[in-house]
Amino acid sequence: MNIRNATTSIMGQPLLLIALLVANGFSYGGDIVPVIDDFSSATNTSLGFQRYFFNDSMAGGATKTQQEVAKGVVSSKGDIVPPRGQPGWASIALPLENQGVPKDASAFEGIRLRLKIVAGNLLISANSTEITNFDYHAALVTVVADGEFHEVKIPFESMKRSWSEQTPLNTKTLNSISITAYDMAKGNFNFAVDEVSFY
Repeated sequence: MNIRNATTSIMGQPLLLIALLVANGFSYGGDIVPVIDDFSSATNTSLGFQRYFFNDSMAGGATKTQQEVAKGVVSSKGDIVPPRGQPGWASIALPLENQGVPKDASAFEGIRLRLKIVAGNLLISANSTEITNFDYHAALVTVVADGEFHEVKIPFESMKRSWSEQTPLNTKTLNSISITAYDMAKGNFNFAVDEVSFY
């Protein structure tokens, strides 16, 4: 009998699933905790990939942003100045794999965040390697602006594309997760996140 069959027959499927999650870079501590980023590193996600910060300056906008990663929290604030005829935005990208390589997240129902929003509009997107026009599946994130961190769960099935044909999100092909502040007009944003995970 091989090791996999022995593991499955003795302990059942849960142990095998945990082993697969750990082997794929997720952590385990009593319950399955598929952490994408707990912001304990100044530069890298919990999966070991460098996180990226972008804004609309690459598309002709003049949005100004300030980011800081400290004490397990990423803070982002600034002023949105949109390009003409387009929304303005500032984004944090959390890679799940090397660029262009899909990560299978089909074992999970969605994305969990612990965050606080002081000002501005926020959305989260699940970025699939199947999408080639940047219109990724996304959902608005709303919490009470009371200065406290709140847990928010975004089901994959609730995430939609903005301007393209509505196709189902293929959770076997995710490459990154993005958290984006946006506005159609000039405005400011201020938010902080202390953890992003699957659930």
